[in-house]
Amino acid sequence: MNKFYDEMSNRFIVFAVNIINIEKQLCKTYSGRHIYSQLFRAGTSTGANYEEARAAESKADFVHKMQIVLKELRESGFWLRLIIAARLIPSENEVLAFLVHESKELANITAKSVMTAKSKTGNTPPRS
Repeated sequence: MNKFYDEMSNRFIVFAVNIINIEKQLCKTYSGRHIYSQLFRAGTSTGANYEEARAAESKADFVHKMQIVLKELRESGFWLRLIIAARLIPSENEVLAFLVHESKELANITAKSVMTAKSKTGNTPPRS
């Protein structure tokens, strides 16, 4: 197995574990529970979808699955920013700061992977 892909897999696991670990802080109010539920679904699915992409049947399948990973990471980033904006968890919380940073970094890496894979299949979107 490729070391890079294994490291990425581990990063997705750490990302999901940290989301799981903020449950108690976030689920004290109705809005906190709702937002946590959305974050939990999006954030924990990123790793599972990444594993699916690693086992893709074709380059097109890989691109499709990685685009799902990217969508879920972007959604996770939205919920994390909303948590900060609504002050549901203090913004200086280390776990929250890690999650915001990691969601951006994982999204950037995933987006680059999608663009690279698309360029190798000739499916790059036209530039304006």
